[in-house]
Amino acid sequence: MLCSVVCGLLLLLGCQSSLPQTRQQVRVVKVVSGQTLEVLDMSGSNPITERVRLLGIEAPTGDQEPWSTQATDRLESLIGTNRTVWLEADVQAVRETSNGSKLRLAYVWRDNQLLNESLVAEGYVLGRSSSPNTKYEKRLTYAQEKARLTGRGIWNPSYPMAQSPEEFRRLK
Repeated sequence: MLCSVVCGLLLLLGCQSSLPQTRQQVRVVKVVSGQTLEVLDMSGSNPITERVRLLGIEAPTGDQEPWSTQATDRLESLIGTNRTVWLEADVQAVRETSNGSKLRLAYVWRDNQLLNESLVAEGYVLGRSSSPNTKYEKRLTYAQEKARLTGRGIWNPSYPMAQSPEEFRRLK
């Protein structure tokens, strides 16, 4: 059974659409949470700092301990000491927040590794694609199923995260 699920997911992964990839190099100033970074964009004449929300994932909220801290720490370690990453946009590249500020939406790459996917595969965050940003949805779904089946991180049967971040916020 497990073998057929994994084989099916591998087949889906191979069917992932390939769109032209345009990535922008930035420097990470701060890891805000398991799904949010502050980056320095040096591409223009005036360098700017902006917030970036990692696409396709949902990290535990700040009150969901210890999972929230673990996700933040793991993202920090994936970024490493160099602090240089590449951002890849999807269909919707910016979202306006409830306070009226702009939040950049991106897939984050380092050394040809999709950090969004790594966080999901290692069980630190949930894979949660949202239309229209579904470029890597199949990869993230596969990574989450693998983490769930192997009991990694938030899927650990001895100490699982009881509620999704969305459920946790709604019940608070």
